[in-house]
Amino acid sequence: MDQPSGRSFMQVLCEKYSPENFPYRRGPGMGVHVPATPQGSPMKDRLNLPSVLVLNSCGITCAGDEREIAAFCAHVSELDLSDNKLEDWHEVSKIVSNVPQLEFLNLSSNPLNLSVLERTCAGSFSGVRKLVLNNSKASWETVHTILQELPDLEELFLCLNDYETVSCSSICCHSLKLLHITDNNLQDWTEIRKLGVMFPSLDTLILANNHLNAIEEPDDSLARLFPNLRSISLHKSGLQSWEDIDKLNSFPKLEEVRLLGIPLLQPYTTEERRKLVVARLPSVSKLNGSVVTDGEREDSERFFIRYYVDVPKEEVPFRYHELITKYGKLEPLAEVDLRPQSSAKVEVHFNDQVEEMSIRLDQTVAELKKQLKTLVQLPTSNMVLYYFDHEAPFGPEEMKYSSRALHSFGIRDGDKIYVESKTK
Repeated sequence: MDQPSGRSFMQVLCEKYSPENFPYRRGPGMGVHVPATPQGSPMKDRLNLPSVLVLNSCGITCAGDEREIAAFCAHVSELDLSDNKLEDWHEVSKIVSNVPQLEFLNLSSNPLNLSVLERTCAGSFSGVRKLVLNNSKASWETVHTILQELPDLEELFLCLNDYETVSCSSICCHSLKLLHITDNNLQDWTEIRKLGVMFPSLDTLILANNHLNAIEEPDDSLARLFPNLRSISLHKSGLQSWEDIDKLNSFPKLEEVRLLGIPLLQPYTTEERRKLVVARLPSVSKLNGSVVTDGEREDSERFFIRYYVDVPKEEVPFRYHELITKYGKLEPLAEVDLRPQSSAKVEVHFNDQVEEMSIRLDQTVAELKKQLKTLVQLPTSNMVLYYFDHEAPFGPEEMKYSSRALHSFGIRDGDKIYVESKTK
């Protein structure tokens, strides 16, 4: 159902958090703050506000009475205003400036690209530590203005904003630890390197679902660009070269990598993908969300050596030589056929006769008796069969049950079948 348009923040707040719509419970962890002196507000007995306000998809276009916002939102720390109709940064500023404890603000999917953010407005965001601007089409000029006025910003979300380039700011933001910039159109590494220049303290960089086609940067320059980067997601990027994977080793603190859905890995099996990547990234302790154990690392590195052992010298990666130094040259693993044996050559003993014959192991004891009927000249009802494993210490085993399959005895070439008559 479509929400009515032209509603204020305060109007929606009163409707959603009234006792009729939002009854609250008392008890541990359930505390709800109600301001004691809301400056004579007629709603002071009607609102029970938690510290986390979720007002998404409510048709909000403006702030409403700022005195009421200040009265009721003094304790609020998180505010979700996503998917509303806010298009004027001044209205957003009126809300945020009256929420002094605000640390998390979600403005996703509001048409805020329709107005210019002035520094005076941005100043009201100064206490925010986590800011979400997904699908807001916020320009880089807007982002730069925000960064200048938010000295404590730690996490910034800029997904789905149709960025094809990155506009570099002259001022570095040293506080930012996490940048989530997925689902844009960033293809060239020269754009990504600007993020390293702007955010030198970056710990986590989420670049999933962009079209980055290569990491074109000298190794020493990569280390300077992202000196603190611990985690990077290149999920569904356009990387097509193993050299790009090797480049990740240049980030001095990198521990976690996501590389699913890249063209480079498509020709490989699931096992090959993981093992080849683990072997190339010795410092990475988590790949695609899964911890790399010491045992897995050793298995992967040994797999890597064997994988490249027959590759021409000029095509062997440098990592191969490093691992040869660590493990030495490894022999190829013996190929073991684990399929069940389908037939066996056995000796059939009856009276003083011995005949060598091939028997199918997928047949039953009853079917074997039919096969032996002509050889031993006995009706199947008079046959008693014994199986003798030439390596077993316990002597012959009577083959009592007609419906039992021969392969269940573990019959192998060289074993013996003894046939006796019941009338004997």
